[in-house]
Amino acid sequence: MSHSPILPSHMVQVGLIVRDIEKTARAYCQVFGCEMPQIIITDEYDKSHSTYRGKPTTARAKLAFFNMGQLSIELIQPIGEPSTWKEHLDAHGESVHHIAFNVQGTEAVCQRLAAEGIPVVQQGDYTGGRYTYLDSVAKLGVALELLENF
Repeated sequence: MSHSPILPSHMVQVGLIVRDIEKTARAYCQVFGCEMPQIIITDEYDKSHSTYRGKPTTARAKLAFFNMGQLSIELIQPIGEPSTWKEHLDAHGESVHHIAFNVQGTEAVCQRLAAEGIPVVQQGDYTGGRYTYLDSVAKLGVALELLENF
């Protein structure tokens, strides 16, 4: 019996939580022979409107992106808490946090995933779009991230 897919068939990103983004980014550059990416800091709450487990959060993160062809690797260093990033770092140390997919209609996708027992854990806005992390670890072994660009 086949089911209609909830998510697109290809992922666009793998996200890793790190303690020291500068150090880790330099290591990636050395191993992959690439240029040091710009390290950015996520927006403050007044722009990001971030929520964690349904409540507003002022937690932020440092981010670095490596374009690896078909997908990107995102390094994430948590700044402050509460956040899915800090929770993951405390529980699992430096490791893979999520796999990400570009979607249209985030709310509808979230409703379908919630029906599968995969609830939203964190959401926020970024310039040009919205991100949503879902707690899919129990079912899939990794969190999901939905990226919707406007």
